[in-house]
Amino acid sequence: MTAGVTQGGARREDTPGRLKVLYVQLATPSFAGIEIVVDAICTELAEKHGAEHEVDVLYTSDQKGYPAEPRRYHAIRRFAEGHLSLLTILRDVIRRGRYDIIVVPQVEPTVLVWFACLGLRPNIAMHLHGNLQRERSHRKAKFMFFLMKALVLRHLSYVFGTSRRQLESFKVMFGAAMPCIWVPNPVRDFPKANDAPTVSPPFVTFVNVGRFDYQKGQDILVDAFARLHALRPDARLKLVGYGSDEAALRAQIDRLGLGAVAAIEYHPLNPQDALLASDVFVATSRWEGWSLAICEALRFGLPVIAIDCDFGPSEILTDPRLGTLVPAADPDALVAAMARYHDTIAEERQHAAFRKAAIDAYSVGQVVRVHAKALRLAAAR
Repeated sequence: MTAGVTQGGARREDTPGRLKVLYVQLATPSFAGIEIVVDAICTELAEKHGAEHEVDVLYTSDQKGYPAEPRRYHAIRRFAEGHLSLLTILRDVIRRGRYDIIVVPQVEPTVLVWFACLGLRPNIAMHLHGNLQRERSHRKAKFMFFLMKALVLRHLSYVFGTSRRQLESFKVMFGAAMPCIWVPNPVRDFPKANDAPTVSPPFVTFVNVGRFDYQKGQDILVDAFARLHALRPDARLKLVGYGSDEAALRAQIDRLGLGAVAAIEYHPLNPQDALLASDVFVATSRWEGWSLAICEALRFGLPVIAIDCDFGPSEILTDPRLGTLVPAADPDALVAAMARYHDTIAEERQHAAFRKAAIDAYSVGQVVRVHAKALRLAAAR
């Protein structure tokens, strides 16, 4: 076990009136979706709202892609070697911290944190990020969901959700009168967001950014792109990310003869160069909790084609100038949408400024004010 604080500086003394907040990150292998969201929220809380909030983040695994730079919040990095070690770390940090509110992502980690703190009576808010129906698909998850509904839920102070439809699904699944609040994910600023695109006419480049795994559906995109390329030979594809399905995706690209027109790129912390060099973003996730990748594409003015999965895309793409939704399990509709955007790319570029302005509603500064209010509400229960 690695104990102690490795980033974030010395622990500050308690200040009367400041809300003491702990965000918990449980044993994830990569500094990716949820981790990037929490990092952005906590950085903004520390920098802009530090007079009202004292922010700690507990990391219990050595994540691939964790930033080398010291964090602006207080980062506690104590790595667990097994389940007992994890429970011990959680209990020790929470007991010592005397936090006003503890924010835990997802159902299973929240159950673990609650059991680790039996007798301490911590004030816990569960922060939903994903799709609850998908997350309870295996035996262990079903048991943890049962514990949440039968035992843990009534002891929580609040439930935060990244999308309104997600919170509606939670209420149906758990039948709970638990207070819920929508706290959208922030869309980070990029140094090059307003730079001129670096696209390469006459090619039209489609791009996807995300973790390479079954949920994100890059295999669906590669199949669709193969059909598109047969119709539009100047189409190109970039897959940006890393993950467990990378080898399978490379094999799929080779099998379909796309090696010269489809590329896999690695930009672990910042996809801005890939987005600047692309024309259309395509999201083919089988499910989402929100979709930070779609929002970041809009930050660069790209039109978006997205499968209409639960839950995020339909709540983001609310105007045809932002993009279009295609039905799930309809590959013909996906290929047709890609062909349409290919053929009208010049017209689509005229809406780039609208897309950038629309996504400002989810800027870090705007969203963190919502998070700060949610933290106060949860801590007051």
